[in-house]
Amino acid sequence: MASVGAVTRQIAALEISAKQNGATKNSRPLHQKTGSQSNVSKLLTKFAAPHPFPDPKPKASVRTVPPRPANPAHSTTKQPAPAPQKPPPAKPAADRELDIGKYDGGFEIENEKRGEAVDGEAARELALDSSVSRTRPTREWHLTDFDIGRPLGKGKFGRVYMVRTKVEPNYILALKCLYKSEIVQSRVEKQIRREIEIQQNLRHPNVLRLYGYFHDEKRIFLMLEFAGKGELYKQLTKYGCFSERRSAIYVDQMADALSYLHSKHVIHRDIKPENLLLGINGELKIGDFGWSVHAPGNRRTTLCGTLDYLPPEMVEGRDHNEKVDYWALGVLTYEFIVGSPPFEEMSGYNATYKRIAKVDLRIPSKVSADARDLITNLLQYDPERRLPLVEVRRHPWVVRYRPKTPSPQAGKAQ
Repeated sequence: MASVGAVTRQIAALEISAKQNGATKNSRPLHQKTGSQSNVSKLLTKFAAPHPFPDPKPKASVRTVPPRPANPAHSTTKQPAPAPQKPPPAKPAADRELDIGKYDGGFEIENEKRGEAVDGEAARELALDSSVSRTRPTREWHLTDFDIGRPLGKGKFGRVYMVRTKVEPNYILALKCLYKSEIVQSRVEKQIRREIEIQQNLRHPNVLRLYGYFHDEKRIFLMLEFAGKGELYKQLTKYGCFSERRSAIYVDQMADALSYLHSKHVIHRDIKPENLLLGINGELKIGDFGWSVHAPGNRRTTLCGTLDYLPPEMVEGRDHNEKVDYWALGVLTYEFIVGSPPFEEMSGYNATYKRIAKVDLRIPSKVSADARDLITNLLQYDPERRLPLVEVRRHPWVVRYRPKTPSPQAGKAQ
């Protein structure tokens, strides 16, 4: 059976690129404990596609030339008859472990009755193909290049399936389908294109990787990193809340990832548990860049995101910058420890808006003094007074629970 290290090395040597092949809910109830996650989140912890960071440097290819076979006419030795061909050996048990589940035919069934071809400017806007990308071109991909397995979920514009590439070493990915006509009807062509352009250029261990994308007449397909441990929100729902140790480890990873995004002039603007995933070693992954913006000017005025996570400047219609993500990190920290967002009001949206605008923060007594200090310093009305991300990572509460030596199992802390 292939070891984790062997598979990782094999995969890391093969970037899915031209070098390889030559070429929402605005409000939600308090978390309720439910049954354990489905088997999907437990599968393929050894064989999910890697998240290389930084990108591996391409190695010069070495072409080996086999020895020229002897010419029978020049040989004085009688050549033995060729041995009969043996049937190929049965696949080893390791291959059988790579079961991606049974495909229900959803892509084909749905495509017959859903969506339609688009034309004109919309068709040009949505003709998305990573093989012709100016920055990071990949090989040319088609739906026939994948073995399709079990469904992972449904989104507004289509389905997501677990797939395995047919090329060696058989990457495991999540393939997300978007219907072009529905994107056009929702008038989010530019937003979708922006989401893809942003995510394809991101390389960080706590940011979900987009490996490539392609399209056909009616659909766009995104080749996303498969998060082996599933959705963080399901974990939060299962346990009700997290321990401060586990929360601090996640906050540390979030602060590092957000610092990276901001260094690339990317503001996420929709940080919440539903948009966070867990990798094969339990590490946190920021996903869903549908509301992200690439803002070199760092000033935006669009109201977006999820109500419980909106900062005062967005609630009040003022300009905002990357510090909206600082606020969201404070809300997230509170929700990890307490189990519900800090400004949530079940009586209605207006009550929640008012509490956000006033920063009406009520922290339960069970929250430690250090965690309380971090939350309070992130949830500041004035964006300029919010604790910088570099200081979040230096905060005593975060430092206390940071593993002394980095471990791939760190994200599993309870």
